[in-house]
Amino acid sequence: MNAQISFLNGTFSLIHVPLHLYPTFLQPILQVLLPKSPGDSAGTDDGLTADNHHGFLNISITPIECSIVCHSSWVKSIWEPAIQRLPKDGSRRSVTISKDMSVVSVISAGMDAASRVVDLTSPLALAGISIFFITTYYSDFILVPTKDRQSVVTALLTRGFEFSEDDAAFKVGGPQAHSRAGSQSSEPPSTPPPSSVAELQIRTFNTLKKRSVTPYVEDGLRLIHCSGRERSSVRGYSERPSFTRKPTGNGARTKSWVDTVDTKLYTSVISALASQPRFLSITLAQDDPPSLLLDKELLGVFGDSLVGPTDGTLVPIFLDLDNLPFEATGIVSGVAGRLVQDMHMLDSAELTYLSTARAGAVILSGELADRALTTLKAGLVKEC
Repeated sequence: MNAQISFLNGTFSLIHVPLHLYPTFLQPILQVLLPKSPGDSAGTDDGLTADNHHGFLNISITPIECSIVCHSSWVKSIWEPAIQRLPKDGSRRSVTISKDMSVVSVISAGMDAASRVVDLTSPLALAGISIFFITTYYSDFILVPTKDRQSVVTALLTRGFEFSEDDAAFKVGGPQAHSRAGSQSSEPPSTPPPSSVAELQIRTFNTLKKRSVTPYVEDGLRLIHCSGRERSSVRGYSERPSFTRKPTGNGARTKSWVDTVDTKLYTSVISALASQPRFLSITLAQDDPPSLLLDKELLGVFGDSLVGPTDGTLVPIFLDLDNLPFEATGIVSGVAGRLVQDMHMLDSAELTYLSTARAGAVILSGELADRALTTLKAGLVKEC
């Protein structure tokens, strides 16, 4: 397969915040988004790179929920204290944190756009591995339980995918060791995984139908997929004379993250977050520029801080998965696979997917979205 796959360093957590509590948690969200000053986290593993950028962070606000994927160190230092400040009236229990997750990075250049999501997720679904899928402007990221990490490697290797030679997964015994460890990396599923993609789709739709999951679109909500600028193209910051500061131990001023990022973009993101947007998903990853999937009505907030096509129209089809168990499998692959199959999508047709803590969104061009919604409703809406 023409894709570069690797595990990101660190352990991550998936956080669900109900929309009615979003204003209460805006400060913790901003604390995670804006890295601390150099030296503030000395001696701790906070998921930041050497230049104080996030190894991986996703913040998504949708009409269903607010969902955050962040390095697990932020849970203890920021999220748990914020939850403890909530009143003891049930609000604390409504904010959930799923810990011990790993993130798989997939650079899938050359893979067919329409079937990319299916090709990446079906091997994991057939292996009975629960996943969350996040498509960005440049890459795809798959969130999996850390206990299933070895099984993920085995499943993808078996289907012809290759992991980066630099991936830490290959530094302990090589691929064969993963094959042996894969069957022991997690508890056996209570129900045997499906034996074929066809069975996977049938099971997925039966599960969604049983749980009364109804696909829907939000009136008037249209999205664009775009990016912040490459760090190297952010002009003016390194050219400014630095102010006088007491030197650090080596006699040089330590750079902050603000020295190397597009502050216009970050200011725009903060402004959008403060407005409690209808839809905004931002992903920061170590090797990619910032990626944004946002309500088209927010374009004015960002000015010229975005790059990429801003005149397109994408429509999200939402699946509220709150009634499904967290460890449910096959949802992404089953839904995307049914759409690709039944709609006879061309290879060039773009289908993307965004998993949040308790929901999923299939995102398609406007001309395909109506057909996709009809296809999903035909398989999920119970007859009267």
